[in-house]
Amino acid sequence: QSDFISRREAGTGQWLLESAEFQAWVKTSQQVLFCPGIPGAGKTILSSIVVDYLYANFQKDTNTGIAYLYCNFRRQDEQNADGLLASLLKQLAQGLYPLPGSVKSLYDSHKEKRTRPTFNEISSTLQAVAALYSRSFIVVDALDECQTSSGCRTKLLTKIFALQAMSGANIFSTSRFIPEIEVKFKNSMRLEIRASDHDVQRYLDGHMLELPTCVLRNSELQGDIKAAIVKAVKGMFLLAQLHFDSLKGKKSPKAIRTALKGLSTGNDAYDDAYNDAMERIEGQLAGEKQLAKQVLSWITCAKRPLTTSELEHALAVELGESQFDEENLSPIEDMVSVCAGLVTVDEESAIIRLVHYTTQEYFERTQKSWFPDAENYITKICVTYISFKDFKIGICQDDKELEERLQLNPLYDYASHNWGHHARNASTLIQEVIIFLEKKAQVEASIQALFARKLYLAYSQRFARQMTGLHLAAYFGLQDVVNNSLQTGLAANLVDSYGRTPLLWAAGSGHEAVAQLLLDKGAKVDTKDEFGQTPLSRAAGSGHEAVVQLLLHKGAEVDTKGGYGRTPLFWAAGRGHEAVAQLLLNKGAEVDTKDEYGQTPLSRAAESGQEAVAQLLLHNGAEVDTKDGDGRTPLSWAAESGHEAFAQLLLNKGAEVDTKDGDGQTPLSWAAERGHEAVALLLLHKGAEVDTKGGYGRTPLSWAAERGQYAVAQLLLDKGAEVDAKAADGSTPLFWAAASGQEAVAQLLLNKGAEVDTKDGDGQTPLSWAAERGHEAVAQLLLDKGAEVNTKDEFGQTPLSLAAGSGHEAVAQLLLDKGAEVDTKDEYGSTPLFWAAERGHEAVAQLLLHKGAEVDTKDEYGSTPLFWAAERGHEAVAQLLLHKGAEVDTKGRYGRTPLSWAAEHGHEAVAQLLLNKGAKGGTRW
Repeated sequence: QSDFISRREAGTGQWLLESAEFQAWVKTSQQVLFCPGIPGAGKTILSSIVVDYLYANFQKDTNTGIAYLYCNFRRQDEQNADGLLASLLKQLAQGLYPLPGSVKSLYDSHKEKRTRPTFNEISSTLQAVAALYSRSFIVVDALDECQTSSGCRTKLLTKIFALQAMSGANIFSTSRFIPEIEVKFKNSMRLEIRASDHDVQRYLDGHMLELPTCVLRNSELQGDIKAAIVKAVKGMFLLAQLHFDSLKGKKSPKAIRTALKGLSTGNDAYDDAYNDAMERIEGQLAGEKQLAKQVLSWITCAKRPLTTSELEHALAVELGESQFDEENLSPIEDMVSVCAGLVTVDEESAIIRLVHYTTQEYFERTQKSWFPDAENYITKICVTYISFKDFKIGICQDDKELEERLQLNPLYDYASHNWGHHARNASTLIQEVIIFLEKKAQVEASIQALFARKLYLAYSQRFARQMTGLHLAAYFGLQDVVNNSLQTGLAANLVDSYGRTPLLWAAGSGHEAVAQLLLDKGAKVDTKDEFGQTPLSRAAGSGHEAVVQLLLHKGAEVDTKGGYGRTPLFWAAGRGHEAVAQLLLNKGAEVDTKDEYGQTPLSRAAESGQEAVAQLLLHNGAEVDTKDGDGRTPLSWAAESGHEAFAQLLLNKGAEVDTKDGDGQTPLSWAAERGHEAVALLLLHKGAEVDTKGGYGRTPLSWAAERGQYAVAQLLLDKGAEVDAKAADGSTPLFWAAASGQEAVAQLLLNKGAEVDTKDGDGQTPLSWAAERGHEAVAQLLLDKGAEVNTKDEFGQTPLSLAAGSGHEAVAQLLLDKGAEVDTKDEYGSTPLFWAAERGHEAVAQLLLHKGAEVDTKDEYGSTPLFWAAERGHEAVAQLLLHKGAEVDTKGRYGRTPLSWAAEHGHEAVAQLLLNKGAKGGTRW
């Protein structure tokens, strides 16, 4: 956002902010404003102006949430649907304090397992968070640049519109004129984005000082420049920038006017402008021309966006040298300056990029003309870099060492990951590649950088050892290199430390020609790695149909079982590779084979929502209600994962709607817990019992309440769910909403008549649960609804006792403000101060004492709070109690003193404190 807004020329974009459409959008909830525009109209800058406007007007309003997305054609690999939706969730959650319970629940549920939330989990949590705002604004720029191959754009829009329907969010979005996008907004307000003449003039005024002196001294010429460019660009802001840049090298008024007469316009305006820019580059000094072409070729052909430091290092590499020379680095400013305005740097991310996606499209069309040998050149640079003698020491021994290597060698990560992709696209066999692959230490070091993923402790050591240049060439699909390696005597069945052969690597990466070559050279078709996977399993799991066909033709076993007892069909089904699954079934793959967990391929497909594969499996006789080791059916998995169409398919095929798993959970329970409203509605429509009780006697509403699934809770209540249904422990849905801090759901339940002071089997109320877990907002809500502040459970503890024992100062303050008795005693005679002292919660103890808590109150054993602080070694609390007048040598049952307890448990600091305060060291203990 800061990068984009910093490029705004002062005063531009006002036409949008002052338009009737925008003002109606801002002032009315649940509005959508769709702003399509031609390429280069300035849509992204205008989106940043909208975001800036929203923050300026609503940032101080804690009841208004703001979130935005900037889709980018060069970042499609990382900008998947999960990541984009998670970004919206993060932004909205950051605007709330404390952190919403639904977000904490989502985090906790994946923290231990080290897993990532699913798309549907993120979506349901986003809905729960949005429900906490009275208003929210979502800005999505450049929808046309959002990837379509994986359904990202459709999934994103579906969830954003669902969010709007549920929470009343306002949506602002920009895009090129693309019919499949426009139809999604057919019922929305619409305002076309074009660069206004005023905005173009403001831009030109702001940059006029960049033109030659002959322009600066001639106001008439300045006026002619503005008039000519405004006339030529026809609403294309980018074209105005390109035309303006084309004048910078003109040194006389005549040259300027001649250039103005030739300004391109119309359908080919961009190509003409880019051609003109390249001609200006061609006209530079030889060194500048070479530098510009190197910069442009790298940015155009790079497999991901490059940082400025990566590109600086790439251009400083000297072919044939064995080490990097810092003296050869060129400043990034020089790189930008020689590129005729075609390159820019995002200051916030330090990414250097082409000025627009139309620039990328231009170079993709004309690459062979401007830099035909780019792939060869980049390959040589990459392998030279990773061959440097600095890496001759081989792999790094720990995470810190690897991170230091990557930091000190900025191009190393990119080169290790992508040299092979560039080599595969190169027009000839690069000799530097052959030389590199013979350097065992450098090869191993690059493999570490390539495969070590920062997901676990000691991640730097989690990669295959004994992986040779042949393995690496097979992984990247370098047929000529593989052939060369085999001819030099390397064995086709050579295994790395994971037991993987070159064929396994080639198959997993989908390189058919390399796989064919290896098989022709004697590679074993059914070799297994240490995880039990064969080349067929890896090819099937990655969806490489041609390789699967080849392996089957070569006799690969179709039902071979690998890790977890899974066959290739499992891997294909779970990842949605329909064509591969069809191939395997045609070759006799068993459709209902079970893995170690009792799951079938249909269950795996259900878990990941692969509807087309499921249709195929069912058509081939897959059992619709097969149960796995946990008693779960495919419908149960589809419901938990939120795959509505899949669930519909299974139900249409006769799946039992209320089947229970080993824990008594039904598909509806799973859908409710995960917040999948559409699936829950489908199941209810198909006759699912709304108040079915599963594990622990809990209903679907109870699970939805705990997870903060507002929309599902609303649906269940609308369908007749009992608001005060009790579980085996006597808890109601309100208890679970209170326990996990789900304020919005708690409010919903109370509005639907939930009993605020109902008690569970331990005599606790929802307020008790909220207090013990520190959920201030929910506690406030319950108290506002009349909850008894001094209610006692069967152990005599009040909400204040529970809050004090858990150290929740804010909740304790709230309860005291609402009349909680500060010295209430439980069945053991302990007051809230006892619990704070025992657990070492100094701030809560301070609060209680400030509110008049008796410092030397005794429990039924004659102990005071000081006893507990001393026994548990809480020096700060003991200091506080003594400062407040606690008797240092008070005696409890059996004549014991605080000092005796501190001494017995080895708390030297507390014992010394007590002695310093006059405690008698000779007390019996």
